[in-house]
Amino acid sequence: MTQNFRIGLFFISTAVMFWGFLPIALKLSSSFIDPVTLTWFRFFIALIVSALIQFYAGKLSQFKQLTKPGWLKLSVAASFLIFNYVSFVYCLEYLSPGQAQLNFQTAPFFLAFGGLLFFKEKLTAVQMACFAALALGMMLFFNPYLDFSQADNGRIWLGVLIVQFSALSWCCYALIQKSLAQQLSANNILLFIYGFGIFAMLPFSRFDDFLQMSVHDWWIALFCALNTLVAYGCFAQSMKYWPTSQVGPMVALTPVISFSSTALVSYLGWWPDIITSTPLNLAALLGIAIVISSVFAIQLLPQILDKLNSG
Repeated sequence: MTQNFRIGLFFISTAVMFWGFLPIALKLSSSFIDPVTLTWFRFFIALIVSALIQFYAGKLSQFKQLTKPGWLKLSVAASFLIFNYVSFVYCLEYLSPGQAQLNFQTAPFFLAFGGLLFFKEKLTAVQMACFAALALGMMLFFNPYLDFSQADNGRIWLGVLIVQFSALSWCCYALIQKSLAQQLSANNILLFIYGFGIFAMLPFSRFDDFLQMSVHDWWIALFCALNTLVAYGCFAQSMKYWPTSQVGPMVALTPVISFSSTALVSYLGWWPDIITSTPLNLAALLGIAIVISSVFAIQLLPQILDKLNSG
């Protein structure tokens, strides 16, 4: 049990770190490539690498055992992940990286309650209290953005709506992926999704963008592609070792990493015309502390209680 916890912690922590850095790269990419084309490129690179890994590992034969409902589930999961990828990039036209990640944090709640509804997972009283604290922390964290009197309300709220669509799409993908875990490995699930995605997005991609990209632009696009491989690969593995009620809250740390990395980039003076850091007030800083404490409590308290009970 302890070994599974450590493995799950490693995988989900890696995924969260990469997701925290991703909005900065996506924001930078908006100046030279459109969201659909970038998503196609990310899926294309991920498909090549994943196919080679699975082929040499001899794991492709798993697909022969998949039933028709399984293929349908895979197709639906792929569609939801495409919606998530593309819509999140679009939302960055209206929101900063930190704001986008902060708004995306409804995803852990969607994921946890999806686990309760579809997989009959249970939440202890301690976990429910941690979720309540997590909600409070997110509200405090969000408080600097509740006053839209000095901003274009329509653009900001449109960005928020796009993020919520992205979060819901991501949770649908994650829940369907978990339901397929007994039939296919996580890597094979993602392999199919990447292949499905490049064909589904092919008619909507603008390949002329690649001809105009500089070396700097290519590095940003490649980082986004690498992020796809590492983050989603680690996330898929974490779902094998942890229930969704534990995975979901860890994702809530993503905006903290995103805000911190944005602040660091702004402090260093990198891309000042594109990336700007938003100062956080005392309530927002308190919210960060509550979010982090709640996430660690959800993960560690069950382990502590199990040891006490077994002892």
